[in-house]
Amino acid sequence: MSEWDDNKAKVLARLKRAEGQVRAIVGMVEREEDCEKVVQQLAAARKALDRAFYDLVACITHRELAALGVREGAAKKRLDHMTELLSKYG
Repeated sequence: MSEWDDNKAKVLARLKRAEGQVRAIVGMVEREEDCEKVVQQLAAARKALDRAFYDLVACITHRELAALGVREGAAKKRLDHMTELLSKYG
């Protein structure tokens, strides 16, 4: 399995999880559940989408660096670290 296939599977899993979260949020709003609980679920869905976004941006950056001939080892580690930081604090 290529790196893209691995990343694609992770991104799709995150998007499907976010899709399920959004469906649940719609149900919560329709049932007029507590606003704070709805906001908590919105934040979780947003975080899942953000993580998918950061993973895709990292994938694009990996491809661009490879096209420039940058060796993967150190650059990939740094980029993975940056992606983790963005997903955690971004």
